Amino acid sequence: MNLPEDFITKYRGLLGDQADDFFASFDAESLSGYRVNPAHHHLPERLTATPTVPYEALGHYGTVSGRSLMHQSGAVYSQEPSAMFVGATAAPTPGERVLDLCAAPGGKTTHLASYLHGTGLLVTNEINRKRVKVLAENVERFGVQSAVILNESPERLSPVFPDYFDKVLVDAPCSGEGMFRKDPDAMSYWSLDYVQECADRQQQIMTEALKMVKPGGQLIYSTCTFAPEEDEQMMAWVLEKFPEFHLVQIEKTGGVIDAKPEWADGNPELTKAARLFPHLMNGEGHFVAKLERDEVAATTPRGTAKLGTPLTGDQKKLWQAFAQDVLGQSLTGNLVTVKDQLFLTPTDLPDLKRCHVFRPGLHLGTFKKNRFEPAYALALASDTAQVKQTLAITDEQWRSWVHGETFTLTEAPSKGWYLLTSQDQPVGFGKVVGQTVKNFFPKGLRFTVYDTDLN
Repeated sequence: MNLPEDFITKYRGLLGDQADDFFASFDAESLSGYRVNPAHHHLPERLTATPTVPYEALGHYGTVSGRSLMHQSGAVYSQEPSAMFVGATAAPTPGERVLDLCAAPGGKTTHLASYLHGTGLLVTNEINRKRVKVLAENVERFGVQSAVILNESPERLSPVFPDYFDKVLVDAPCSGEGMFRKDPDAMSYWSLDYVQECADRQQQIMTEALKMVKPGGQLIYSTCTFAPEEDEQMMAWVLEKFPEFHLVQIEKTGGVIDAKPEWADGNPELTKAARLFPHLMNGEGHFVAKLERDEVAATTPRGTAKLGTPLTGDQKKLWQAFAQDVLGQSLTGNLVTVKDQLFLTPTDLPDLKRCHVFRPGLHLGTFKKNRFEPAYALALASDTAQVKQTLAITDEQWRSWVHGETFTLTEAPSKGWYLLTSQDQPVGFGKVVGQTVKNFFPKGLRFTVYDTDLN
């Protein structure tokens, strides 16, 4: 790989005897990985029997096609192995309030959701309007129930969530040196000046993010770059400017090593953070640090969220009939409408009227004239073992389904809505009319499946 000359000079000076191995790693093949979704049952052995990522039990080495049934249903999420170390370090416990501040495209958000198991609150935010759409699609596909998706800047969020979250994840926009092997185009905009530009932006983000950590809470900071200016030196800056925070020791395994105090101010506390180098472990590379706030500050009072509009009497009847006849299970949260769309929003939110709320919670469906049409997001968030009306379809019928086609049943159940399942995975809601299953797979997501895509 034709690495930038300034990059080579910089890291030869920083890494010394390890520099040649470090540079050689960029010519090695990029390593792929995926996580399995703990909310899904009966996953094929081919997905769970592959070698496990040493620091994440849900993580495996290997690839899964984006056009496969396991990917479409949200049973798996493709993620680069070293990126999994971030979510594994955050490891929120069920019931916690969690913020993913710089969340697109959604890998770390869905990882955090795996730890929450549908409980607590997951606020996932992306400042870029185009990227927040991708984030929403991935949150939906992974079947995340307790997430609110925002499209805001950190400085507008911090006054809304002061002293609020148990865990805040800042996967900071960075110079992307750890992406060179996976995406060589990342080298085209790299420079020493760009590294400093990123570090300046990261200080601005961290200044706001730290305000949202509650007393006793934690902030997990990560980058996919090797630059000390954005890593050790950033943590040294935080410890100096925000003395109410201290670093927490990160457990290291699988080739993960201590961060390097000598690349900052020499503070030995920096060894508590973690370095992931591609020549020492199986992955592209990351930096991860865990900061904890002292329990000294008082919690700031806040208002109550007012998201959407309460349901009308007719809407309640339509939803309750569907929930009773088809879902057969209760959902925890507040039911609200945004125009004709029904959402399940988390409880105990602060007032978000000053925020751009991209998705107020789990999309349940659409109210139409005298009927309710369930959403694709609800299907993927449903537990196939609990849903009352399910319909198992074949692999061939699934291919037709994701392509947007109707298909005919040899033996049809009674008419109505059914959660369609294939290989025990939820794939969407279909409506049985006679012997035909009407197709409600979202038009913008439809695709053609080839034999090479099935695994």
